Amino acid sequence: MPVIPPDVAPDVHPAWLPPEAFRAVGSRHTLVSGDGPLVDTVFGEVERACAGHGGAVRRATDEPDARPADLVLALTPALPAADRRPDDVREPIAASDTDPDAVPAAQVDLDAVRAAHVDLAGAALGAEGFALTRHGQVTVVLADAPAGLLYGLFQVVRLGEAAFGPECPVRVHRPALGRRMLDHWDNVDPHPVMGQVERGYAGGSIFWRDGRPRRDRARARAYARLLAACGVNAVAVNNVNVHATEARLLTDRLDDVAEIADELRPYAIRVHLSVTFAAPVVLDGLPTADPLDDAVRTWWAEATRRVYARIPDFGGYLVKADSEGQPGPFSYGRDHADGANLLAEALAPYGGVVHWRAFVYNHRQDWRDRSTDRARAAFDHFAPLDGRFRDNVILQVKHGPMDFQAREPVSPVIAAMPGTRLAVEFQVTQEYTGQQRHVCYLAPWWSEVLRYRPWGDGGRSVADVAADGGDLVAVSNVGDDRFWTGHPLAQANLYAFGRLAWEPGLTPEAVLDEWIDLTFDPARSTGPALLRRTLHEVMDDSWRTYERYTAPLGVGFMVRPGHHYGPDVDGYEYTPWGTYHFADRDGLGVDRTRATGTGFTGQYPPPWSQVYESLDECPDELLLFFHHVPYDHVLHSGKTVIQHIYDSHFDGVREVEETVGRWQRLAGLIDPDVHARVTERLTEQLRCAREWRDQVNAYFHRKSGTPDAHHRPLH
Repeated sequence: MPVIPPDVAPDVHPAWLPPEAFRAVGSRHTLVSGDGPLVDTVFGEVERACAGHGGAVRRATDEPDARPADLVLALTPALPAADRRPDDVREPIAASDTDPDAVPAAQVDLDAVRAAHVDLAGAALGAEGFALTRHGQVTVVLADAPAGLLYGLFQVVRLGEAAFGPECPVRVHRPALGRRMLDHWDNVDPHPVMGQVERGYAGGSIFWRDGRPRRDRARARAYARLLAACGVNAVAVNNVNVHATEARLLTDRLDDVAEIADELRPYAIRVHLSVTFAAPVVLDGLPTADPLDDAVRTWWAEATRRVYARIPDFGGYLVKADSEGQPGPFSYGRDHADGANLLAEALAPYGGVVHWRAFVYNHRQDWRDRSTDRARAAFDHFAPLDGRFRDNVILQVKHGPMDFQAREPVSPVIAAMPGTRLAVEFQVTQEYTGQQRHVCYLAPWWSEVLRYRPWGDGGRSVADVAADGGDLVAVSNVGDDRFWTGHPLAQANLYAFGRLAWEPGLTPEAVLDEWIDLTFDPARSTGPALLRRTLHEVMDDSWRTYERYTAPLGVGFMVRPGHHYGPDVDGYEYTPWGTYHFADRDGLGVDRTRATGTGFTGQYPPPWSQVYESLDECPDELLLFFHHVPYDHVLHSGKTVIQHIYDSHFDGVREVEETVGRWQRLAGLIDPDVHARVTERLTEQLRCAREWRDQVNAYFHRKSGTPDAHHRPLH
């Protein structure tokens, strides 16, 4: 039976799946061919669209009095055998040669499908891939498996009327990465400091409330629907910092996880669970969690068996160990390969995986000791272990060596472990990029990371490394806020993560265009060109704008400790967290060279090890990450470091002021509630940007004693 798309509260914003996005599908006649729960979801989506836009949908190819379909969504195994053989195919009947009303609908439908299948020439589409083509007056989506049919439907929705244009050759769509995953840092019980969602800026959790699963399950299913529409297929439902209540999700609270899995499953999303490494001790009182202890191995095997008995399509475990106070194998004199392999062994019989985070460093560093470098930590801990992890261990590596800053280099770990499956981790939630109070479209930053080639031009990219048996993972920015992400424009980051995980070669501008078309429907606006142009002007360069008015030239942090919002140049300078800028009266930056610093540049392969080592070759935007330089050091831009600091902060604020003015032009062109919420957030962004400008410029003016060349006030 068809799966009915969820109905959420009327004040919840539909994000990129408003009813209008389905107009092109819902106004036509559609045939859905195939069986299974995901095919039921496809049928339910089309059925609902048709109810709103006057079309019709059927599942039988021989339904009496049916008219030929405009859209056919078909599983290749569901086709008659003769229609699946490229070498034994009839010529399709051309619509221009025959009165469509005189030809049986089944004949027209199958002729179109038959022609599409011939075009495929026997190519396998895989578990999630699909083929899209148009023959005569029929648009055809073919898939080998039900998930592919679901993704194919959402591709037709993305294309809108363009999917029903002139004939076009078959195009095969397959995801570049097999697992495209979001981690939720959601707490079951609200944490006294971090709240219901750690580093969450969009209200409470959509999964949990006050120690129990939320009862309004439609919101979770609506979330799954949004994720499927952009290509995400896995979700970890609880915080990597596993507290007492969350630890019990593995055992006596497993039914709570199963409830969530039931809501996500109709949209091809598998549930993963964050677990504590100390679970045998915490949950069952074992005297040890030593990964080489036989009783511990038996405990994990039995716990995992129970998980799969309750949730057969369970994805696996996510672990943060020996990091920021979380327990791990170091307590027993073991290494991270020992720890990860323990859980991988338990998961292997069921096809599950363990995502083991590489975010391991000394968070009790002596700030006086310049030889200790937090940036080195992941490489130093994990690179020597390459080749020792089981096949179902996926080492989850933050894309940069520090902590999701607005600018940092790509982590050298990504190039250092050819014998290990890697997941590259992004952060959609804007912990260090404005906390969803600032417009900061992150797709250009992520695209830059994915295109980065650790071995230089001609070598593999970060996306290539992740696609080689690994994943793309990100920390979600979603909460129970009516706009999902707090800031309505932050929805674009969630959408962009999914699309780039599916197809890393997409340009950020193209992804933003997709999101605009789905979310705002410019074609039906009274000012379509103004709407599209303004959204691009507001969002395209917003990440770089944020970078300009915050920490300069890659040095990072300079935020208020704890909550990480707003400027505090020395906030972390004398703390044990390893996040320093070392500014004094003569200069600033961290010396990470091999010649005179921490040696971090040596963790990169050539040519980047030489580029980052060299003061002359190092890119300006990363200069202070790799080098300590005097204030009068001249950048490639021709400016001194100190003048760049002044200019970039004034420029960043000016750009936010321009954004505020541009946004006002959209009053009356978009949903007034969306306009009002964004206006409110822009007001705060402008206030905060001015505070950043004035504090950073005043700080470095006082340190350096250097006046601004343009005589602007530096306070």
